[in-house]
Amino acid sequence: MATKSLKKQNNKLALANKQLEVLSSGIFENGELPTFIDKISNTNNFPLRPKKLEILQLNLGYMCNQVCEHCHVDAGPDRKEIMTIETMQQCLEVIKTTGAHTLDLTGGAPEMNPNFRWFVEEASKAGVKDFIVRSNLTIIRANKKYYDLPDFFKKHNVHVVSSMPHWTRGKTDKQRGEGVFDKSIKALQELNERGYGMPGSNLKLDLVYNPSGAFLPSDQAAMEKDFKKALHEDFNIQFHNLFAITNLPIARFLDYLIASENYEDYMYNLVNAYNPAAVQNVMCRNTISVSWDGWLYDCDFNQMLELKVASKVKHISDYNEEVLNDRNIIVSQHCYGCTAGAGSSCQGSVA
Repeated sequence: MATKSLKKQNNKLALANKQLEVLSSGIFENGELPTFIDKISNTNNFPLRPKKLEILQLNLGYMCNQVCEHCHVDAGPDRKEIMTIETMQQCLEVIKTTGAHTLDLTGGAPEMNPNFRWFVEEASKAGVKDFIVRSNLTIIRANKKYYDLPDFFKKHNVHVVSSMPHWTRGKTDKQRGEGVFDKSIKALQELNERGYGMPGSNLKLDLVYNPSGAFLPSDQAAMEKDFKKALHEDFNIQFHNLFAITNLPIARFLDYLIASENYEDYMYNLVNAYNPAAVQNVMCRNTISVSWDGWLYDCDFNQMLELKVASKVKHISDYNEEVLNDRNIIVSQHCYGCTAGAGSSCQGSVA
């Protein structure tokens, strides 16, 4: 397991332009595989246009207590990019006026932002329908100052979406680091004790699965049944939904694919699994992603590749929903990950 981010390692794939260079060369440049634009053009989906904005996703910073091998954010303890309170205040002004019904806080570990609690308290007053915090679970057990997070989440009726690579220790620790599984189980049990994830509870607890290698996730509904059965039998843990998310060839996962000589095979798998029906519901069509420094992107993945929205409104300080809705969505070959098989988004399968 790596203990430093690609950026800290001075790995060339920490640079967005180097990642895009890989994704546009080789098998895509020589025509062996069609580019994503060519593919969606052939199914009459180009240009890709946004639908009604439903989700405002804010990245509160790239700092994290884990260094997961599949992380497209390249997050870690050595990443210092953190959303300032000034940018948070600009986001709060937008939250009060946006037509989006869901506020989605992500990172890194969003809880590590020093103003995280203040922001949650202020944002919760805006009355969004679904207030999501994407937690890696281990942050709850990482330090005493985070031990009360389950109570804090409950107080503000936060919808907790948690990373859980597998119901077994071996597969989880392989992807996320030694000891992650046991800490995650403890955190889930604490959330259950507060009522999270229990049948009939309005305290929503969902889990996120990412494959641990160069393969696509299997059927989401079938996996959810397996996860629920195993976690309940082994640890008496309950949760509401499982979201299966395809690993996109970005940052650390791209580095892994190249190092393991799986890149071309993986891209072939994504292209061959392309599903035009999934294009209708990919996350970029109903989401605006806001980076830690306030720039606007079509999705979290485009944010990591520094592909800002194709609009004259590019920063949260200039936010104008009407102008943003009249744009073409920026795409590249990584978008195959969201349109393969049943499709993939931050809310799991889309087709």
